[in-house]
Amino acid sequence: MTDQQPLNADEILDVVDENDQVVGQAPRGETYARRMRTRAAFVLVRDAEDRIFVHRRTPNKLVFPSHYDMFVGGVVGAGESYDRAALREAEEELGVQGLAQPEPLFKFLYETAEHTWWSAVYQVRCTLPVAPQEAEIDWHAFLPEEELIRRLDEWPWTPDGTAAYRELLARRETGEF
Repeated sequence: MTDQQPLNADEILDVVDENDQVVGQAPRGETYARRMRTRAAFVLVRDAEDRIFVHRRTPNKLVFPSHYDMFVGGVVGAGESYDRAALREAEEELGVQGLAQPEPLFKFLYETAEHTWWSAVYQVRCTLPVAPQEAEIDWHAFLPEEELIRRLDEWPWTPDGTAAYRELLARRETGEF
């Protein structure tokens, strides 16, 4: 990590149990340090040509700095709904206003030895010109899905985004989407 302060470490988040029920609140930095379960929204963004928005996170991100991601999104704030967080995070990270409400696809529990959060996965089409948030995103492009899949073994991807994307592909293969 760089000498910069991590982003939003003091933001208050809801802490949830294994059933996604709120059991308390704590600052984001504390939830990560103590592996407290929180909530996150993931939004897969496609452009008019059906390409997927891919970006590299800045090195000062609290979790998975300098990793690539095929989702925009982030933590759900205390008292915030998944739907509201999905739209807020997508508009913030893409640098747009007036984006359609992202469509909910599924929820899953992301758990590793270091992290745990309930994750709501969405999709949205963005035909607006994007101006990604420089504090969050170092690089971005809309990539054809075939190229994204080819890059999965080449670039360092966020583990939670990769888990969500693989779940999306598995559900698509079974005909759920």
